[in-house]
Amino acid sequence: MTKLLKGKPVADALSESIRNDVQHWQEKKIQPTLTLIRAGEKADDMAYERAIIKRCDSVGVKVISEVVPENISQDDFYKVLDRHNGDAGVHGILVFRPLPKHLKEEEVQYRIAPAKDVDGFHPVNAGKLLTGDPTAFAPCTPMAVMEILKHYEVTLSGKRALVLGRSMVVGKPVALLLLAENATVTVAHSRTQDLDQVASEADILVAAIGKSEFVKTNYIKPGAIVADVGINVDEDGRLKGDVEAAAAEDKAEAYTPVPGGVGSVTTAVLAKQVLKACALQNKQ
Repeated sequence: MTKLLKGKPVADALSESIRNDVQHWQEKKIQPTLTLIRAGEKADDMAYERAIIKRCDSVGVKVISEVVPENISQDDFYKVLDRHNGDAGVHGILVFRPLPKHLKEEEVQYRIAPAKDVDGFHPVNAGKLLTGDPTAFAPCTPMAVMEILKHYEVTLSGKRALVLGRSMVVGKPVALLLLAENATVTVAHSRTQDLDQVASEADILVAAIGKSEFVKTNYIKPGAIVADVGINVDEDGRLKGDVEAAAAEDKAEAYTPVPGGVGSVTTAVLAKQVLKACALQNKQ
């Protein structure tokens, strides 16, 4: 019977560990703190913000919500970001993306302090991840994939892993994280020839291509572990993953459901990254 790799047990276990870490810092008169910087009132950003605040409140991480006008100038946006960069009481910063089109995201990514970049936005953290530096901050979604695989004791060493998608947000970082666990990793994308054949040879399949139910039965090796990172909304307003659920149910040994899988672990990972940043900044 196919096993569901549900996110809630993973998030709950992470949260318990984070509470203990927060208590450690509070005993030292240090309050782990995260700043959220949001431009405008996008529904998706606001929903994610509510989820972050709820998670952080539950584990004792302080959240500062910095909401700026959608039409804010680049210079004024930098003033807000720089203020939190320079605040020793702020340990982590998350900038909601994508930013409004007039703000140059490719420049903003260099402005955030790498030591506070808890969602792996700054290229310095991408470089650290590439070189295996333990002080790196990887983006939270690929980290959530890894936390799920770790929680359910999925063997990665020596396994063939296929990452479907090559973005800097999920595909490339999760490929590096899998490689660090001694998996043999292939990164595939929309221009990969014989994509279904390549995918069907993988023991571990991570789908992060951003296309609703793109992965069909012929993409999945019998007995594979499938991590579905996709969050897509169909015409009826229902959430769908990048993997056709019936296909995963039919072929996979285990898979992450949508909803209730990878996405439900992301806020707990973010809180964990804030604690990591706090420890690094306080040299522990």
